[in-house]
Amino acid sequence: MTDKKISVDDDVRELILEKKQDYRVCTACRGPALVPITVKPPKDTDIKIPIGKYMLYVSIVQSMYINRVSMDMLYTEKDIFSCPALSQLRDMGALDDKKDQ
Repeated sequence: MTDKKISVDDDVRELILEKKQDYRVCTACRGPALVPITVKPPKDTDIKIPIGKYMLYVSIVQSMYINRVSMDMLYTEKDIFSCPALSQLRDMGALDDKKDQ
């Protein structure tokens, strides 16, 4: 399973390089969610895709369903707060309490 080829759109690559942090594609309320690893940490089973000196992790579950990572997978803070699978992270201090983005 880990030898599956998953492409990454250029604008996703630019986002990761601009934000200077690792990202992960995980499962959330609307399906695949592209979030910083501060929102959803990587797992040992994730597929790792190097982006410059940063890493894009793709959950093994999502890797069965996607062949491309695109910007429409990006979750904003508002999306994160509205998704029960991710919103508990605000209470753990992983996110700022900004809801207006």
